[in-house]
Amino acid sequence: MSLMVSISGIRGVIGESLTPDIISRYAAGFAAYVRRYDAEAPLVVVGRDGRITGKPVADIITATLAMCGVRVCDIGICPTPTVQLAVEGLPASGGISVTASHNPMQWNGMKFIAPTGMFLDAAENAEFWALAASPARYAGWQEFGAVHADSSWLQKHIDAILALHYIDVTKIRKRRFRVVLDCVNAAGGAIMPALLRELGCDVIEMFCDVSGVFKHTPEPLPENLTELAARVRAEHADLGVAVDPDVDRLVLINELGEPYGEEYTIATVIDFVLRHRTPAPQAPIVVVNLSTTRAADDIARRHGAHLLRTPVGEINVARAMKSAGALIGGEGSGGVILPAVHLGRDAMVGTGLIFQALAEAGTTLSRLKATLPQYAIAKGKITLTGGSPDRVLAILRERHAAAGRVNTDDGVRIDFDDYWVHFRKSNTEPIVRVIAEARDMEQARRVVEQFTAEVAALEH
Repeated sequence: MSLMVSISGIRGVIGESLTPDIISRYAAGFAAYVRRYDAEAPLVVVGRDGRITGKPVADIITATLAMCGVRVCDIGICPTPTVQLAVEGLPASGGISVTASHNPMQWNGMKFIAPTGMFLDAAENAEFWALAASPARYAGWQEFGAVHADSSWLQKHIDAILALHYIDVTKIRKRRFRVVLDCVNAAGGAIMPALLRELGCDVIEMFCDVSGVFKHTPEPLPENLTELAARVRAEHADLGVAVDPDVDRLVLINELGEPYGEEYTIATVIDFVLRHRTPAPQAPIVVVNLSTTRAADDIARRHGAHLLRTPVGEINVARAMKSAGALIGGEGSGGVILPAVHLGRDAMVGTGLIFQALAEAGTTLSRLKATLPQYAIAKGKITLTGGSPDRVLAILRERHAAAGRVNTDDGVRIDFDDYWVHFRKSNTEPIVRVIAEARDMEQARRVVEQFTAEVAALEH
């Protein structure tokens, strides 16, 4: 398995593609990169997601940064969004989150954060990668950077959420929600139980020991959350809450033990925030990516808001939100971005807003979802044996331009009257991914099958 290097950072299998020399090389490259913000005494925040390999990886990063003359604030096991919050709050010259996101236990990686608290964008990454490919420049012993630990940022993160004007802690506490929580034994266990108890919840913990031993495949998809769903039913809980290892994605199980739908995390939050916006002469702006549910469009229209779409990727959404002055945004994978806290996907922020929405509605999660526009998303992919992904996407664009609205900002998305389909090529494999949304799952699956067959036919 080769090292994955992308706009989202680097990821690899420990001992194979992610080795001490690779870790040190990228840490030294980042040390050189942050000197553009503070040439004399840059400060970098380092946090980790709780994986078994997290501490040795973080130790290599911290030692390398210090030997490059960079000061380090080590905030320990914490969500990636907490690292982002700390970078912005200190303020620091940058941050590194030691995480492989939803990849399995044998993986680890590094996410790189700019002084804004956002991830590096494409241009910033290009500059950083060039520095990482160059020989490292180490400092003399008298110029080593100081390293200090600061364990306060988990509570600061919770406090920032509870201080939001959207949140009425007393109202939430009155509901005394019974919640089953699955943190896959990673960083969520260090903050999510505390946040939920601050909100007056009766918390039933599943896999919250921060041991780094994942009890199931860590990506929070319905097929990986069957134990959580069963526990919600057995405990007669109000809902189940699941997060991925670095706690930027929030996924819910309703009171019946059914998946709420990861797309509906962001849909529910958009509806809630727009209903509680402060009146202003300009229409509020919402930003989501091109693969996010059409429910976001319907909800924005209902509230007189403008909705903007970006290429897939947190930094693309966050950048557009900052530029447009957006009120709320995110991605349909369960990623909520609320600029009032910070410009990054944040499962803790999503949790606070979802529980406030439930408390105000005075109803169940399943009934709350029923108040929103109803759609279903299906996904597929096809491996190309000989054809070029770019050629395939170009043909699809031309073939369907007359029948639907075409967007080519990220692959090809075609909007028809009663459904849409999005084609995206893999950057590492000869694969075209097909995502479709329609009014029900049966139609969405038919659309995926139809276009998958069409893509396959283009190879011949």
